[in-house]
Amino acid sequence: MSRKYLYFSVFASGMTTLAVELTASRLLGSVFGTSNLVWASIIGLMLIYLTLGYFLGGRWADRWPQHGPFYTIMAWGAFTSGLVPFVARPVLRLAADAFDELRMGVLFGSLVTVLVLFVIPVTLLGTISPYAIRLALDDSRKAGQISGVIYAISTLGSFVGTFIPVIVLVPLIGTTFTFLAFAGFLNLVALLGLWRGVGSRAALKWSWMPVFLGVLAVLWGRGDLKASLGQIYETESAYNYIQVQEISEYRYLRLNEGQGIHSVYHPEQLAFQGPWMQVLAAPFFNPTPYSPEQVKSLAVVGLAAGTISTQATEVFGPIPIDGFEIDPEIIRVGAEFFGMTQTNLNALPQDGRWGLEHSTRKYTVISIDAYRPPYIPWHLTTREFFQVVHDHLADDGVLVVNVGRAPADRRLIEGLAKTIGTLFPSIYVMDIPDTFNSIIYATVQPTTANDLHENFQMLYAREDIHPVLLEAMQRAIAFLQPNPCEGDDPADGCIVFTDELAPIEWITNNMILNYVFYGGIEELQ
Repeated sequence: MSRKYLYFSVFASGMTTLAVELTASRLLGSVFGTSNLVWASIIGLMLIYLTLGYFLGGRWADRWPQHGPFYTIMAWGAFTSGLVPFVARPVLRLAADAFDELRMGVLFGSLVTVLVLFVIPVTLLGTISPYAIRLALDDSRKAGQISGVIYAISTLGSFVGTFIPVIVLVPLIGTTFTFLAFAGFLNLVALLGLWRGVGSRAALKWSWMPVFLGVLAVLWGRGDLKASLGQIYETESAYNYIQVQEISEYRYLRLNEGQGIHSVYHPEQLAFQGPWMQVLAAPFFNPTPYSPEQVKSLAVVGLAAGTISTQATEVFGPIPIDGFEIDPEIIRVGAEFFGMTQTNLNALPQDGRWGLEHSTRKYTVISIDAYRPPYIPWHLTTREFFQVVHDHLADDGVLVVNVGRAPADRRLIEGLAKTIGTLFPSIYVMDIPDTFNSIIYATVQPTTANDLHENFQMLYAREDIHPVLLEAMQRAIAFLQPNPCEGDDPADGCIVFTDELAPIEWITNNMILNYVFYGGIEELQ
């Protein structure tokens, strides 16, 4: 038996192990989201399973130091990896329904059940490296050298397995077939190892495994990951699980676990009552008189499927709009399902901070709405980022930020308002009714809330003003909130987020846990 093939087997096993872990995050992300809490659960339990595998691998290798048991264990590890998405699918659909109805017991139980599904494949894969060390060790004086080589090869395989699923396979063939691709590959490596090391009869004994996985792929490999009400389309990209629903002629863009609606579209309606519409009110915080004709350009960081750009084009006319959306697949979905075909829209598949920083344009309004529920990306919350925003706003420019909150916890709003207030002279906060969202407005020039009142009264008297604009302004006026972090008083307890320190995830996690464990879910129900 060639040592080179043994090393190749270790490489393939390391690659598959990391591929399974990362693809597991995509499998769970479509239902449970991609929060730090979910990631911690996945990584933590995978490490526990690998720890168990290392322990068992060492014991089994001393008991059966032959290639036959080694490759048989590898074959079973590969085979059970391929079974995971099929066994998990009904559980995940149950969890998706529970998430929609906020049944926390079913939801938590489903998460635990799916994670337990990985205990067998990941544990078996964890046995490979210590087992391979025992098989390769023919001179105790070289124990350290051989151990180092095998763990280096396994880690190199893990490195490859980190990128192939996320960048290539999941966007190209989907989560289920990514599991099957790696499971099938490792299964063939194991069977060939049995053939070379033991004989053809040993390999043929387990040759049904890839056949069985192939049958599963043909019969049940394709199919909706979710079966949500009104679902008309779903796909997976390098960044997201993407879902389009249509209910009463309204189309909704949902990503990953689906708890946030990222875009709305109706062929004959424009007033959607969410955070998108409130962007329209932003420029009218400028001193009166200010008219729609003075709005010259717009940038949207977090374009999604173009609800903001559609409304802005209708209200302000074909002004230049730059929409930064990191996921190019969402841009395609926006054009196909959400009417995002305006000729004045320049949809850019770029990270919002990088794209805005490299833009040569100055904008009248810059909207920040780049949620990846439940988090705002931290690099879009810092003083350094808002300096970039300030530098790309015109003299009459206004910043708009969509922010989440809990019913009795406004720390995220307070921190962002404090941070923005270090650069902008005037800050305004409004709560969007019947939601957990607030809007922060910040003007480049000093203004007062009375400016919005006066501009509304002036525009209300005009017959050519779009009613959606008037409704957005009226809602902003009606739901304005005091800014508790106004001024430079350090005693207010408001933190300034910087690139060095921006504890967005910590604040958000704390908000969620407090809300769940102190009765928030029951109140909502």
